Amino acid sequence: MRKEDCIFCKIANGEIPSKSLYEDEKFRVILDLGPAAKGHSLILPKDHAANLYELPEKLAGDAMILAKKMASLLTEKLNCDGINLVQNNGEAAGQTVEHFHIHLIPRYKGDGQNINWVPGKPSQEELEAVRKQILE
Repeated sequence: MRKEDCIFCKIANGEIPSKSLYEDEKFRVILDLGPAAKGHSLILPKDHAANLYELPEKLAGDAMILAKKMASLLTEKLNCDGINLVQNNGEAAGQTVEHFHIHLIPRYKGDGQNINWVPGKPSQEELEAVRKQILE
């Protein structure tokens, strides 16, 4: 199902032109218009889901299989040194378009990108409290 006012629904379904790299009945893969690195691509489902929580499980699995295929293709063709897969859910996590998508970001030694975080240093007690909170 598509959402009429969703720009990614329109791009994924060919209503808005894009630099497509791949298309099948479920997905379109396009080059990002504001790339973090050469070859930065987006995997867009043709059906609308605002985020990972709304995405049907089967489609989530299919998206990861496609991400693996596209990561291999980008690595082979662009000779990149690595790939980041990034998938944001919610504004606090950096999601700017409310349509599930996966970023495939080829990485090159010395590319200047920093898609990392500063590791925390929780105590064993803090880790145990979080574990219990999640499992209760």
